[in-house]
Amino acid sequence: MNWQTLKQIPLDDILAWAESQPWCRAMADCLQDAEWHSEGDVWTHTKMVCHQLVKLEEWPSLTEQEKTVLIFTALFHDAAKPLTSQTDPDTGRVTSPKHAVKGEHLARSILRDIDCDLMTRKEIARLVRFHGRPAFLLERDDPTHEVVRLSWLVNNRLLYLFALADTRGRDTDSMTRPEENLQYWKLTAEESDCYDQPYPFANDQARFLFYRNTDPNLHYVPHEDFSCTVTMLSGLPGSGKDTWLSRHRDDLPVVSLDEIRNEMKVEPTDNQGEVVQLARERCREHLRAGTSFAFNATNTQKDTRQRWLDLFADYNAAIEIVYVEPQFNLLLKQNKGRSNSVPENVIRKLAAKCEPPTWTEAHTVILTNGESN
Repeated sequence: MNWQTLKQIPLDDILAWAESQPWCRAMADCLQDAEWHSEGDVWTHTKMVCHQLVKLEEWPSLTEQEKTVLIFTALFHDAAKPLTSQTDPDTGRVTSPKHAVKGEHLARSILRDIDCDLMTRKEIARLVRFHGRPAFLLERDDPTHEVVRLSWLVNNRLLYLFALADTRGRDTDSMTRPEENLQYWKLTAEESDCYDQPYPFANDQARFLFYRNTDPNLHYVPHEDFSCTVTMLSGLPGSGKDTWLSRHRDDLPVVSLDEIRNEMKVEPTDNQGEVVQLARERCREHLRAGTSFAFNATNTQKDTRQRWLDLFADYNAAIEIVYVEPQFNLLLKQNKGRSNSVPENVIRKLAAKCEPPTWTEAHTVILTNGESN
């Protein structure tokens, strides 16, 4: 069943579809800590959360898109527990460390396989990643900074509504995450003007510096006087990054890791140290001259992007990241048509670890399927 069908059928039919999937069967076989989840296995809890969503007072006022996002967030929010659960041999307590982090990747992969559109997939995956944050706001050193930080990653209103359903979707008598904590999240977000929208920073540079600063100032208004603009391309092999550049930034000089590898006759499987070193030097040449340029590489993981973004920021460049991702079948077809095609199993491994860029990383972020944008 594909995404277009799934998002139009009733909740019970969505649950029936899920029960036919291997990731769901793993959830049904995965027990949880009784103190937090006396209802039992992960799938039982997941179904309870789904049914609590439609009982929310706010549910009738939500758009169909918002309802779909919340239902599929519920489906996947604990889907990685079978991959992460462990039992303490001394106490018998069950924990699932980093299940939300792994759950984000799992949700993105499953949704990609059923042809869910890029923007919806991003929204669901991010809600899965941060679904537990509202319950622990009181433990944060600066609660206001917490809700502001997440407002550019998720919709705080949807996150709050999901947290309500997640809290109510269990049989535990002694609730360790009281709803009062969730109300505090809502109140803090409303007071910070980021409950149903991203926090309104003074300008793009203010937002950029906020996420780079270990002790950020929400009210700082920096002067925007950039030396140049760097356009960083991001996307899996075969996604169409070169095509996007030729259509939208054809006037820019390009620093391309693929082109440098060809020049140096270095295979992608060889040591990339000299390739990266030369690419950094070519970037520095443009940066020192104040020349806008494009940097073209896969850049599909945040840590990899960050090393390049730090370089660009050191030269006071305005940074835009363009993430290109067509439907996966089209991507595989386009890759096969390239002269330097990448083995399909390698692309699938890269896709499983892919982290699309967010507004926390750059002054501008463009997400596109590469076809008509």
